[in-house]
Amino acid sequence: MQFWKMNGAGNDFIIINNMEERLPAETFPYIARTLCQRHVSIGADGLMVVEAPTEGGDYKMLFFNADGSVGEMCGNGARCICRYGYANALAGETQRVETTAGMVTGLRISQQLYRIRLNDPTTIDFDRSIEVNGVRYGCAYVELGNPGLPHAVVPYPGLKDADENQLRELGRAMRHHSAFPKGANVNFYEITGDDEIYERTFERGVEDFTYACGTGTGSLVTVLTLQGKVTGKGVRVNMTGGQLVIDIDRDGERITDLYLTGPTNIVAKGVVTDENLSLTD
Repeated sequence: MQFWKMNGAGNDFIIINNMEERLPAETFPYIARTLCQRHVSIGADGLMVVEAPTEGGDYKMLFFNADGSVGEMCGNGARCICRYGYANALAGETQRVETTAGMVTGLRISQQLYRIRLNDPTTIDFDRSIEVNGVRYGCAYVELGNPGLPHAVVPYPGLKDADENQLRELGRAMRHHSAFPKGANVNFYEITGDDEIYERTFERGVEDFTYACGTGTGSLVTVLTLQGKVTGKGVRVNMTGGQLVIDIDRDGERITDLYLTGPTNIVAKGVVTDENLSLTD
């Protein structure tokens, strides 16, 4: 089984082209759980499977979290897969990628830099405050696409210096909170300058912090733009894995276009020889 390993701002993925491999769809969760394990396999935040298009796109992207659960979409994953699609002649410099959450368009800016138009916000709730261990936290809630990819947006003063373990436990509690029926990716943030933000995302399916989260970054900047805290143009969001840039077009209070720009990196290409991966199990 051929694979690529890529990362976008430290958010890392394994890519398999199933138009060539022809693996049964029911094996994808098992493959994701096996190959995404760090230390014992390739290791990644998620698995992306390339399939033939069915809705007029250049190809289809199926996304699976490291725990094998299905993800509606992944922003950094989509940027990486656009580079994969261009490099493998599946599409040109501008491409249309079918995802579970809807069509995503991508643009090659340079060899490593890719820009995608994220799925439209379909739900925005500015006040979904929640209580954790007797403390009430103000937060917003955003879903991108349909079905919506759920994100909580949580201000956290002093985020850069926060205790990692305490923040992880808070993220885990919020991720499973009853206020979020589908669960949520939890995006902690602090504004560090004009149109500059620092962010940490606790991701469902990974069940830990990831180095970056593209859809989380888009959701965060959507909220702050509509609240008038950032301009929505060239907003720089810094995370453990690097910097992503968000640009927003709007018509009054309605977001018309939500763009994510950032780096991609091809880490490895090869053949899976993992002896613990048995598709007959």
